[in-house]
Amino acid sequence: MGTGLSHFRGFVAESFRDEGRVEGRVEGRAEDILRILAVRGVSVPDEARQRVTACTDLAVLDVWFERAVTAPTADAVFDDS
Repeated sequence: MGTGLSHFRGFVAESFRDEGRVEGRVEGRAEDILRILAVRGVSVPDEARQRVTACTDLAVLDVWFERAVTAPTADAVFDDS
């Protein structure tokens, strides 16, 4: 007789997969931001690079991504004004 835990195991495994997808999107978006700035010739100090790679909020990274397309400096990417 089974324990009836197969559904629970499936749920847990799916949760980890979803978490991994989000984590992958976050890492990818951070890489995109840095790549855009590099291609545009915008200097990215180590502190700014660390700020981008340490961020885990996809919504924040999306805002920074959009700013990176036109930002004249790395600091302008983070400007909240």
